[in-house]
Amino acid sequence: MKKVIFASMALFTCALFLASPVFATEKFAYVDLSRLFSEYGKTKDYDKVLNDKQNTYRTEIDKKTNEVKQFQERLNLLSDKEKESKRAEFEGKVKNLQDFERQKLTDLRKEQDDKMKEIFKDIEEAVKQYAQKEGYTLVFNDKVFVYQNKNMDITDKVMGILNKGYKK
Repeated sequence: MKKVIFASMALFTCALFLASPVFATEKFAYVDLSRLFSEYGKTKDYDKVLNDKQNTYRTEIDKKTNEVKQFQERLNLLSDKEKESKRAEFEGKVKNLQDFERQKLTDLRKEQDDKMKEIFKDIEEAVKQYAQKEGYTLVFNDKVFVYQNKNMDITDKVMGILNKGYKK
């Protein structure tokens, strides 16, 4: 039994010595993906554009909401018979307002999703470019690690490539 344990340990030790040169030639790194996303110039510019669009849509929605409220106030002043004849028109205005707001929010979400995909594609390309240039085998997102050595963080270098390649 002792011979089997000794042979197994010897075999395991040999395997470690033989495998270690393979791992020694591999280069690993990680990036802070959320930081790359938030500090990328394209993200900052798009946030401004999106904010402007949201404000424009909000103004349009507020204007349409006020029109519906004014119509309702006029409706409240009418007799019951007149109210009944205008009820369908009022419900149509409310439905149009809801449809308009829903469509604008859908448009904003779709545009935001498309832009995020574009930004992440840019980040992926910058990481790939840097990793290939510097000979990295694997580059990880820092969120997958419980512990990471800061010497392996290439976020700043990738950020330089990313923002250098971005033109407004």
